[in-house]
Amino acid sequence: MSRVIATFFGVGLLRPAPGTWGSAAALPVAYLIHLLGGFPALVIATLLVFFIGWWATANATRGKEDHDPSEIVIDEVAGQWIALLPVSFGAVHAGGDMLALYPGIITAFLAFRLFDIWKPGPVGWADRKSTALGVMLDDIIAGVLAALVVTLAAGLTHGVLGL
Repeated sequence: MSRVIATFFGVGLLRPAPGTWGSAAALPVAYLIHLLGGFPALVIATLLVFFIGWWATANATRGKEDHDPSEIVIDEVAGQWIALLPVSFGAVHAGGDMLALYPGIITAFLAFRLFDIWKPGPVGWADRKSTALGVMLDDIIAGVLAALVVTLAAGLTHGVLGL
């Protein structure tokens, strides 16, 4: 069961770029969660995925040399959902469909992938930890940075530019 969770039901086995596949697979699931319960549901689901992912990653890597094999993508799911939180919040605030904010979804995806691949500052620090928590934390931090980019882009677009 931990392998199924860690690979996000096998998505992490797709090649090439399993992390990108995991992030892409997270998008429609986040949208479905948002439809079912809005922003609060996505926050709760993100917290659950973090803790369940931490457990699954620890089990999937126990006794192995590679503490962060590429097929583990549950960390990308958690990070991608964090990056989408401003979009979910904006949709609820505007009283509209989250898909109407598709520029924010695209920005969240691209910014998250950038930070996850580039690993600047605290993302790289967490990535260098050889624990299951480190595996999860680098994507959590990348997700927070991406959420900040989404928030800044929305503020610029809707506030400063008035679009």
